[in-house]
This record gives sequence, structure tokens and C-alpha cells, in this order.
Amino acid sequence: MSYRSTGGGRKLSETDIHDLLRNDRRRQTIKCLQEQGREVMLRDLAEEIAARETGESPPPRNIRDSVYISLHQNHLPKLDDAGVVDYDRDRKTIELRKSAREVDVYMEVVTKYGVPWATYYRALGTVSLFLIVLSLTGVPGVAAVDPLIFASAFLALIAGSTLYQLWSRRWLYLTQLS
Repeated sequence: MSYRSTGGGRKLSETDIHDLLRNDRRRQTIKCLQEQGREVMLRDLAEEIAARETGESPPPRNIRDSVYISLHQNHLPKLDDAGVVDYDRDRKTIELRKSAREVDVYMEVVTKYGVPWATYYRALGTVSLFLIVLSLTGVPGVAAVDPLIFASAFLALIAGSTLYQLWSRRWLYLTQLS
């Protein structure tokens, strides 16, 4: 399947994006490149993905070799054809392209613990509102704390979480600036 027109200017369709993201190694490739935010060597990428797959560091050599071969022969050329990465087959280097943002929208945005950020923020907002209401209605124990303290604490927690999320996805914002 060819993803780009001859001019290379066509946007990916949703079907093409889902086809790309259907494979775990391609998703892991995009995530690793996002985290690095720079050009990565194929050997380093294969080792990182193998470590994630096995949970071992360093991963077993046979797994690392298997990941290396599948990335080199299949996954990276497919991502390169789609315009998501720049894969230099001779130098064995990979770098995200700006167009990776098209694909990123379809990847689940989760915390490192597997909880979607939307669920995390919804839970923070609900707990803070619940505690503020309990404090304002005079519920024993909770009423001893000023509602402004609850509001301020949760606002600080949400602001800190937002800064962390922005920092962890800095590659996306930096590529938009350049």
C-alpha cells in the first residue's frame, strides 16, 4: 500500500493511519522517537523496543535481533513511505517528521501508568469539587479545612500535571515551532 501521492503532499487518510498504528512495533517506534525528540540509530531503537516487549534490560539478543530485522525490513520503510518518519537505510537513522502529528492524534494519550490523561483530569476535577462541596456544607472533618485550601491544592496539582504532560510531549510542540 502506498501512502503518498507522487508529490508527497497528500494527508494520510484515517484508514491509512489506523493501518499504520495497527502494529505494536510501529506504535512503539513512534513513541520512542517522540520521547527522544531527535534522530535515533536503528540499533538503539531496536534495543529500546525489545526491552519494552520483554521487560528486560538489556533484552535477550535474539529478541533484539528480531526487532532490528522487522524494523529495518518492514516497519520503518512503511512509516517512511507514509511520511511519518525519515528513515535513512544507509546510515540506519530514524527521525520523526512534522507530519507525525497527523498520526499522533490517533494514538491513545495516556500517563505512564496506563491511565488516559482525560480520565486523570476528570478524576482530579471530580474529587476537588466533591471535597469543596463537603467543606462548604459543613461535613465534620472536611469542614475543618477551608474550601479555598482544597481549590488551591487541586489547582496546583492540575497545573503541575499539565506541565508534566506538556514536557513529556515536547517533541510535538517543538516540531510545530520549527
